[in-house]
Amino acid sequence: MAMVISGCTSVPIKETGTLTSYSNLGPPKGTIAKKRLYVDGQQLARVKTVRIVPTTFSFGAAVRIKSETDRALVSNALDRALCVSLSDKYQMVSAGEPADLTVRSVVADIVPTNKAMAGAATVVSVGTGFILPVSVPRLPFGLGGLAVEAEAVDSNGIQSAAMLWARGANSIQDNPRVSEVGDAYGLATKFAGDFSRVLIAGKEPKGLDISLPSRQRMQSWFGGKPKYAACDAFGRAPGLIGAVASKYGAPPQWTDKKPRPIATH
Repeated sequence: MAMVISGCTSVPIKETGTLTSYSNLGPPKGTIAKKRLYVDGQQLARVKTVRIVPTTFSFGAAVRIKSETDRALVSNALDRALCVSLSDKYQMVSAGEPADLTVRSVVADIVPTNKAMAGAATVVSVGTGFILPVSVPRLPFGLGGLAVEAEAVDSNGIQSAAMLWARGANSIQDNPRVSEVGDAYGLATKFAGDFSRVLIAGKEPKGLDISLPSRQRMQSWFGGKPKYAACDAFGRAPGLIGAVASKYGAPPQWTDKKPRPIATH
């Protein structure tokens, strides 16, 4: 744990004013990923259908990443992972259809990955991999990060769950990718995993998630057809090709399908 934290970018939790309410949120928790959370399990127990409003960027986050395509990669990865994960319990419907629960997320802040340092880290990791029996940790410089705020509201606009979340890439767990959004792209799926656990469980999860992924999640991860057509709005995951490419520092733009344009608050 100490090794992970020492080689980690520090990203603070940030409010952008887009949530229905911040008053219900609990105090900050977490070490690697910092979060503030609110969840109403009784409201979520009545939910059968869920829709995802495409993720947007706050103005402050958008100006840090000039390329709209790069920003869209991050938001699209977040929505795709969230949609697939929530499919384990709920029926997912398209953004224009009525639903019991509406989930909306905003990228509150983003720390760009230093492409030159990511490239150097890739060379070191790949090069030493041919010599040493174990891989060398990533160089702890130029790491990126991501902060997100999200909520789930019912059909009357009442908040059922909300989360402020922030996490920086670290030298142990995150592969360097030669892209300004190389780290944010991966962290977006980690946020989706954390928030979907809350919505599925209807309470704050305890400890690490050691459960095996469902069959539909594995199929979607490999780039297959998702359980619900609504998730296809966010494209198919790069799958095994994307996983291999990430090991060698390839930017996500090479393997992920070109996503839709996104809005900015």
